Amino acid sequence: MKGLSTTSYAILGLLAIRPWTTYELAKQMEVSLRNFWPRAERRLYEEPRKLVDHGLASVTRERVGSRPRSVYRITPAGRDALRAWLAEPGALASLEFEALVKVFFAEQGGKDVLVANLRRVLDGTRERVARDADWADHYLRTGGQFPERLPVISLVGVLQAELNRTVADWARWALDTIDEWPEDLTEASPARGALERVRRHGEFQGEEGADGRAR
Repeated sequence: MKGLSTTSYAILGLLAIRPWTTYELAKQMEVSLRNFWPRAERRLYEEPRKLVDHGLASVTRERVGSRPRSVYRITPAGRDALRAWLAEPGALASLEFEALVKVFFAEQGGKDVLVANLRRVLDGTRERVARDADWADHYLRTGGQFPERLPVISLVGVLQAELNRTVADWARWALDTIDEWPEDLTEASPARGALERVRRHGEFQGEEGADGRAR
């Protein structure tokens, strides 16, 4: 629908699970989708009203003690729109990774800057890996907030964990690789071995059977 974005449909998906206030929706987006669909919290407050304008959600005014609040619910039209959107092809993964941009231009800053940047990447990703493990432990013990959603939540969780592990492995490899590089990075030997590694990944991807699975 005109004017609706992926974020709009993400909010609609949350409303399909249960009714929420605007504040609850913003917090749930942070908890559930921050690792693969991060959005500024202030922008999220606009989305429920947009869904109401399109007839995809309804809003009721309630009071909790002396405080008013607006509770949003998905409408039948909203469920139909969500199902239609889910059936459409989704965009493939894209990487938004500021530290990697800094690696890309590292020769302009020098080896020390590059090493410090990579160490921050490694330390930060280790923290994410530990958080992934805590998340999985919590769900295994308690079933989480929505136990009936665990099958699909686990699919997303595995990809997040694998991505974080891959980034950590890459940062370790990069630190080892540049250890012997000179301070002037433009004088480092060409990384032919790294490019061969990238090319081998492409060859592996080409070895697939008729069912699309790698052989």
